[in-house]
Amino acid sequence: MMTRKLLLGAALAAVTTAANAQDGEPIKIGVLHSLSGTMAISETTLKDTVLMMVEQQNEKGGVLGRPLEAVVVDPASDWPLFAEKARELLTVSEVDVIFGGWTSVSRKSVLPVIEELNGLMFYPVQYEGEESSKNVIYTGAAPNQQAIPAVDYMRDELGVEKWALLGTDYVYPRTTNNILDAYLKDNGTAEEDIFVNYTPFGHSDWSKIVADVVALGADGKKVGVVSTINGDANVGFYKELAAAGVSADDIPVMAFSVGEEELSGLDTANLVGHLAAWNYFQTAESPENEEFVATWKEFIGDDARVTNDPMEATMIGFNAWVAAVEEAGTTDVDPVLDAIVGVTVPNLTGGTAEVLPNHHLTKPVLIGEIREDGQFDIVSQTDPVPGDAWTDFLPESAVLDADWPGKQCGMYNTQTETCVQVQSNY
Repeated sequence: MMTRKLLLGAALAAVTTAANAQDGEPIKIGVLHSLSGTMAISETTLKDTVLMMVEQQNEKGGVLGRPLEAVVVDPASDWPLFAEKARELLTVSEVDVIFGGWTSVSRKSVLPVIEELNGLMFYPVQYEGEESSKNVIYTGAAPNQQAIPAVDYMRDELGVEKWALLGTDYVYPRTTNNILDAYLKDNGTAEEDIFVNYTPFGHSDWSKIVADVVALGADGKKVGVVSTINGDANVGFYKELAAAGVSADDIPVMAFSVGEEELSGLDTANLVGHLAAWNYFQTAESPENEEFVATWKEFIGDDARVTNDPMEATMIGFNAWVAAVEEAGTTDVDPVLDAIVGVTVPNLTGGTAEVLPNHHLTKPVLIGEIREDGQFDIVSQTDPVPGDAWTDFLPESAVLDADWPGKQCGMYNTQTETCVQVQSNY
C-alpha cells in the first residue's frame, strides 16, 4: 500500500510540474521561413521541423519551467521582406530567438536587423562561408565541411582531373566556386582544366553548357561536375546530360544543393549514380536517426515525407539553444551566447556537434550516391570537421579568424592583430 502511495504521489508531482511549466509566461520562438514563393518547397519543411521541436520540448516541460510558443511569419521568398519580418519578430512579437533563412541573400538581408537589435538567429543551411556574426549561429556547412572534401573525393576516389563548376548566379555559388577555383589551382590543376559557368534561377536550356562540359574531356582526361545549381534548373540539367548519353560513370556530378527533399517525387532515372555532399542523409545508420525519422513521419502524418540535412541542422541548433538557455538560466541573448560556445549536442550520424568560438559547428562530411528511390547510399563519411568561417584559399580570408568569446570579433586580422569591422562579401 505504501509503495502504491509513493508511486501515485510521484505521478501527481510529475503532472503538477508539467502543468506549472505550461502556466509560466511563454518563451517565444521566431520562425522565419518562406511559406510561399519559390523557396516554400524547401523552407516549409524547416518551419515544420521547428514546430516539431517546440512540441517535443513542451512535452518535456518546456525550458526554464516555461512553455515554448512558436511565432511563424512568412517572408514569402522576398529577400527584403526577410529583414522586415525579422524586425517584426524582435520588436512586435518580442521573440527570444529566431530559426530561419535559407538562401544567403535572405541571411544577409536579416544580418543588419539582428545586429542592430541584438537578436539571435540560427541559420541551418550550407553556405559560402566568409562570414561570422555575433548574432548568428551557423549550423549548416561551411565550404571546408562540404565543397572542399567533395572535390577531394572526386579527385582521389574517382580520378577527376578536369572540373566543370556549374552554378546558379547568386552569392553562394559564386563565392563557393571562387574558393574551389583557388583550391584546385593550389593543388596543381591548370587554369584551362577548370570550366566555370553561371545560369539564372530557373534556367532550362542546358544543351550548349552540357556540350561544353563534354568537350572538356576531349583529350581523354576525366571530367567531373561540381554543381551549385539551385532549384528546378537541376531537372533540366540532369535530363540534358542523359540525352547527351552521359552517365554518372562518364562524367560524375557532385551536387551541393540536391538532397532528399529535392529528389522527392521526381523521376530519378537520370540521376542514379550521381553524387551529393552533405553532413547528413536520411539513410544514416544510428539509433538517433532512426528515432528522428520515425518522429518526423508521425508528427507530419505522412510516411512518404523525407528528412534532409537542413532539418538535422535545425534540430542541432534548437537543442544547442535549449542547452545554452538552461546553462545561462535566462533567454537573454548575451548570456546565451556566452554559454553556447563549447556546447555539444548529439547529431544524427552517431556523433556530436560542438558550437565553436567562430559560431560554426563541428560536422562530419558525407558523400552520397543517388539511388532510384530518391535516397542516398553513403559512400564516404569523415570524422567531425570544425567549420571554418574564413577560407584558407582566398588571400584576403586566409589572414582572418573569428573568435567571439575570446576576441569579441568575427573578422580578426591575425597579421595586424586588429578587428575588422566591415564584412567582405567577395
